[in-house]
Amino acid sequence: MITLYDQIGEKIELNSSPKRIVSLVPSQTELLYDLALNEEVIGITKFCIHPAAWQIQKAKIGGTKNINVSKIRDLHPDLIIANKEENYKEDIHALREYCPVYTSDIQTLDHSYRMITDIGILTDRKSKAEEIIQTIQTRFEHFKPGFKSLRVAYLIWQNPVMVAGGETFIHHLLESAGMINVFGHLSRYPEVSFKDLQEQAPEIILLSSEPYPFNEKHISDFQLCVPKCKLALVNGEMFSWYGSRLQFVPGYLTHLAEILL
Repeated sequence: MITLYDQIGEKIELNSSPKRIVSLVPSQTELLYDLALNEEVIGITKFCIHPAAWQIQKAKIGGTKNINVSKIRDLHPDLIIANKEENYKEDIHALREYCPVYTSDIQTLDHSYRMITDIGILTDRKSKAEEIIQTIQTRFEHFKPGFKSLRVAYLIWQNPVMVAGGETFIHHLLESAGMINVFGHLSRYPEVSFKDLQEQAPEIILLSSEPYPFNEKHISDFQLCVPKCKLALVNGEMFSWYGSRLQFVPGYLTHLAEILL
């Protein structure tokens, strides 16, 4: 018997390691792959793009916000991996009626470490999970933040403009890299105006590749708003994916600092 409590306090009990796993979160799907659970994972979302091969091999159960509960039920999973922020509470409750659901709640690196540990225990991959955590921790320990208290705004959406505020994993990573989030005093993912951007006067605006796919054509719009501010397109996966991809974040941030500074 495997027993533990997930990150929202729900008790998870498994009679044995799961053989039919459904993942509702892209970053945790990638973690399952890196834990060598290719045979065990049977269902993923349409946004679970890593590894690419699983988009062809695994059943699609909708998106993170529009999960097909009946399709998941028909897959007969013995474990579902979800996230408090990315999945709706109602869907998680519905799924829990007939299958154990591990729900993560991630705002810091320590939360990520616990999630990786828990999933390693649940899937009989504890040693591999510990190896991944050790790699992440070592690379962050050797990471030398080069941003020197740079004031930044991290944009996640356009029309309306939305930013990453406090109490988010993105905010935590910005701080871990030595940056100051100019909207860190606001909670979660607030809407802001061009006037708000002007008043906060960030030195750099980071335009994320997800969930909104910012690209080069958006840079000029914001440059007109804050002409003295530097703008950069960034890989959203490196700021918001809290699974095994964290192994590559310190290197990415080091490279980003070299480009921007």
